Amino acid sequence: MRNVIAVVTALLVAVLGLGLPAMAADPPYKVLVFSKTAGFRHDAIPAGITALRGLATENGFTVDTTEDAGAFTTANLAGYRAVVFLMTTGDVLNATQQTAFESYIAGGGGYVGVHAAADTEYDWPFYGGLVGAYFASHPAIQQATVRVEDTVHPSTAHLPRAWVRTDELYNYRTNPRSTAHVLATLDESTYSGRSMGADHPIAWCKPYQGGRAWYTGLGHTAESYTEPNFRAHLFGGIRYAAGVAPADCGSTPGVVLLSSGRPVTVSSTESAGFAGSNAVDGNAGTRWSSAFADPQWIAVDLGSAKQVSRVRLQWETAYGRAYRVETSADGVTWSSAYSTAASDGGVDDLAFPAVNARHVRVYGTQRATVWGYSLWELEVYGR
Repeated sequence: MRNVIAVVTALLVAVLGLGLPAMAADPPYKVLVFSKTAGFRHDAIPAGITALRGLATENGFTVDTTEDAGAFTTANLAGYRAVVFLMTTGDVLNATQQTAFESYIAGGGGYVGVHAAADTEYDWPFYGGLVGAYFASHPAIQQATVRVEDTVHPSTAHLPRAWVRTDELYNYRTNPRSTAHVLATLDESTYSGRSMGADHPIAWCKPYQGGRAWYTGLGHTAESYTEPNFRAHLFGGIRYAAGVAPADCGSTPGVVLLSSGRPVTVSSTESAGFAGSNAVDGNAGTRWSSAFADPQWIAVDLGSAKQVSRVRLQWETAYGRAYRVETSADGVTWSSAYSTAASDGGVDDLAFPAVNARHVRVYGTQRATVWGYSLWELEVYGR
């Protein structure tokens, strides 16, 4: 639902030339922008910071900026939904700070890499997997055509399929397509100095070890950060990484849908036609709907203990504002794997550190409407 709204809004903006729209539907969240460099330093960093602060003001989130690696502690990172590596270069974090950031991602945190973020931390394997590909070389700044592959992701839905722009265009040491969902590629026939061939990804995203990662190789020039299309591209990446804009960026290898057709129990049903089994039947036209009261819950029995790491909720118009995703080995004692008090309905795609569990429950504590809790689909993923 929210993806459709974002696409329609972006199209209106493109036609009317109004610039980047405000996305009022997002709950408040905080983003940390990290721009420390231990190698080449881009002149565009101040422009990037200014743009990110502007996006925050326009769209209701909060930006903190730092070049102090000491900000990478478990306690401090816990306050942010995403961390932006804005044109970082070289070895910018020590071992303790790296461990804190790994824990942050494992706990569901988001990563945004901009341009030279791929020229960062070459000796840290976790980061190499997170960013998706390391920098190899670049030709001179010039005009080129970006080919958009994903026309629904919040970072690319607003873009023309052939996006002509001027930037410094990276070649990468490896092609990230085997481990990431590619959003856009470079058309190497439109510029000189290319080295990757017909398949040259320039922006991509993926779930990664419990969190979310989004990267764009664009953004070298200061002018990029006043360009409406690039600003919207960057904002969409932040929304995905922060977990406020669900998107299909693929799944972790080996992770599969576990809940399809499994037995379901519920706290109540609105009527016989809205049984809990409707939420795991794979049919988005049938739904479970509860009584019109708080609290309410729906639980699925996976049949045996699984490593559960993701739950996807497709809400009907009557949705849960506040709820917990809980797991259990026996269906009696429950532990919280995820909680929110600010869901805005639509699709909630929730990743969290893998939990060994046989039972998974969505326990609602606050309805968003006078109606009950209503789910088209409850999907549990793991291995």
